[in-house]
Amino acid sequence: MQGLSSLFARRYLFARKSHSVINIISVVSAFAVGVPVAAMVILLSVFNGFEGLVRTMFKAFDPDILITVAEGKTFPVERLDTARLRSLEEIEVFSGILEENGLLEYGGKQYVGTLRGVDANFKKIVPLDEMIVAGTGDLYFGELEQAVVGQTIAYNLGIRTNLYESMRIYAPRRGAFSTLLPIESFRRESLFPAGVFALEAETDQKYLIAPIAFTQRLFDYPDRWSSVMVKLKPGIDPNVARRQIAATVGNDFRVLTRYQQKASLYKIMTYEKWGVFFIGLLVLVIASFSVIGSLIMLIIEKRKDIRTLVTFGGTVRFVRSIFIREGMLISTIGAAGGMALGVLFCLLQQQFGFIRIPAETFLVDAYPVVIQAGDLLGIAATFLAVNIIIATFTTRMMIPKSTIRL
Repeated sequence: MQGLSSLFARRYLFARKSHSVINIISVVSAFAVGVPVAAMVILLSVFNGFEGLVRTMFKAFDPDILITVAEGKTFPVERLDTARLRSLEEIEVFSGILEENGLLEYGGKQYVGTLRGVDANFKKIVPLDEMIVAGTGDLYFGELEQAVVGQTIAYNLGIRTNLYESMRIYAPRRGAFSTLLPIESFRRESLFPAGVFALEAETDQKYLIAPIAFTQRLFDYPDRWSSVMVKLKPGIDPNVARRQIAATVGNDFRVLTRYQQKASLYKIMTYEKWGVFFIGLLVLVIASFSVIGSLIMLIIEKRKDIRTLVTFGGTVRFVRSIFIREGMLISTIGAAGGMALGVLFCLLQQQFGFIRIPAETFLVDAYPVVIQAGDLLGIAATFLAVNIIIATFTTRMMIPKSTIRL
């Protein structure tokens, strides 16, 4: 019976002698369904592209694993068993970090930034040299200490690396403040800005990277770190490594994967994607109502056929199934065309990038798109559920059990 009802549905839609206003309306309905489906594919793919771009940017500056002290801001280096940490098979390299806020002064301008003091292993974890847009990423010129500053900091202070003018950095003396001589309550050190790096806005406006010895001296934190950045060996599961490292360092430290370091950001991105999906779903539901009009008009036109089928013993359930399949056929044609159009658009955007981002300072000049099979399956499954409900409701309303009296 299912094959027979499908045969009737296809014939009503495709038979040559059935071309009428209703068929034109069916084509319009299919188009109305296809447009939001294509829009959902494109919007979710663009969102995936931006999400991947954000993850890539944070991946460049955040380590695979970050170890921080459970209480306080810094800890003595000897408190951490670095020898045991170095012996773990999961770890490729780790780097001690000391971060603290300071006042930067250059050319008469001032800016509050975060100094990230790093050791020699830092560049093995963070590809700093690949981020340099001016000058160099060298933190030493011979024995002379240098710094690399974020692009936004460089802009606000007017830093020019080729002038080789020193930058003054102020930090409060811990436990000492004089109202008579406030300047004496601050430590001051000079540092040459060797280069400017650019990654993303939050990082560029916050960080200045300097040798850890300079940072320890400025903030009076000799032999202390605020965190440890860990790079894992290729193929190592971060969650498995996190548990192993946590067991090694003990309860005095917190061990975070890259996802946990930016957990709130990734949750917001997930919520935003669901928001985009449900907005697209709402448009799809509204567009699917056009199928209701096509089915109602078709059922009215085919009343004689329905009476004939009932006379020959066709049940109401069988008659309904014909028009349910008719509605699904119209919707499926539109959705398949819309999905194909959306995928084609995304592939062309990936290849040629013809839709540009109107911003010269952004890291990419065209909208990034990433097609995910899960999104396509989710759209298809949601569309199928919505249209089954709509088609079933419409046919039940138009073909009640009293159809035998038509």
